[in-house]
Amino acid sequence: MRVLQANKFFFLNGGSEAVMFKERDFLRGHGEVIDFSMKHERNLPSDHSGRFVETRDYGAGSPLARLASGLSMVHSPEAVSKFGALLDETRPDLVHCHNIYHQLTPGIIGAAKRRGVPVVLTLHDFKPVCPVYTRLRDGKPCSECADGAFSRVLKNRCADGSAFKSGLLFAEAVVQRWMGSYEQVDRYVAPSAFMRDAIAARAPLDRIAVLPNGVDVSAPPSTGDAGYILYFGRLSAEKGVGTLLRAAERSAFRWPVRVVGTGPLEAELRAAFPQARFDGHLSGEALREALRQAAVVVIPSEWYENCPMSVLEAMAAGKPVIASRIGGIPELVAHDETGLLVPAGDADALAQAMASLMEDAERRQRLGRAAYERARQRFSDERHNQGLLEIYNSVLQS
Repeated sequence: MRVLQANKFFFLNGGSEAVMFKERDFLRGHGEVIDFSMKHERNLPSDHSGRFVETRDYGAGSPLARLASGLSMVHSPEAVSKFGALLDETRPDLVHCHNIYHQLTPGIIGAAKRRGVPVVLTLHDFKPVCPVYTRLRDGKPCSECADGAFSRVLKNRCADGSAFKSGLLFAEAVVQRWMGSYEQVDRYVAPSAFMRDAIAARAPLDRIAVLPNGVDVSAPPSTGDAGYILYFGRLSAEKGVGTLLRAAERSAFRWPVRVVGTGPLEAELRAAFPQARFDGHLSGEALREALRQAAVVVIPSEWYENCPMSVLEAMAAGKPVIASRIGGIPELVAHDETGLLVPAGDADALAQAMASLMEDAERRQRLGRAAYERARQRFSDERHNQGLLEIYNSVLQS
């Protein structure tokens, strides 16, 4: 099978790229993978980098330059032209799009369809039903555009309060709907049932396949427990790390809290909560060791998470997860079986949940073992990869 993968970044920029590269490695063992992306100094090697689009920085340059870049964000003739040339050169059986908006634009979907190539698109975020893609307004979960009335992004100035940026995102949403870009997708891959239901206004349910992200479960679950609470992820408001630290403050940080990650709130949180240990960015073996020795992992998100890899990685390590009951998280964490679910943004409920596990080592171990088994049975890389092939085959045979 010959698959063309399209994603705006060709380096590990976040969770969606981690999923894409794992799928790429798997697919290369079952045929050929063709890459399409944006040029960047951090890119990994690719035989097809000559067809990548130029790097774009939408906040740089004169007002006229920013406007020109903004218009290319709405629809990129360069990306469509280079993508079409790559299609003609390589003749893939199928195109699999990941994050393609802005630098590549959904216009490339039409280029594939005009050549009779079917298109699969993984929904890593809410872009088809939210022009700013996060479903956040003023830092709070929002569903105002879920029905397709995108003019609200203008009214609410959802893009950092900027009328100009919000106008560009509104134009992008309207143009792509007029072009029918998302409507031409043959099959959407939704990593959660929550995501499937969220985009119902843009696609019939029979064109959306629910396929959770996969995680490596080849290592046995960790038996380590150094007695600390671990958070790992971006240090930003929607991730709820501030709520976690306020919850820990309720017990005067009776149990150590390790915070792994960086982000816009890092300096503020370090100053406000000197009792916590801030490790900054960790990756590879350092992050795995921090996870192996954790007593519990807390994922206190306050936005509509899709299928967060942090939850899956904690489960695969055999750790109980305390997480917010929001978005797709309840599809991963079974309350009081593999971890605990609490209302998003509720520091008191989170403090009680942390105390209930930190005071009971046997319960932590029991939930952790069950978490690993749930990950092994439902969310393994092998299960994900098999599901991906089944989606591809269903599209190619239709």
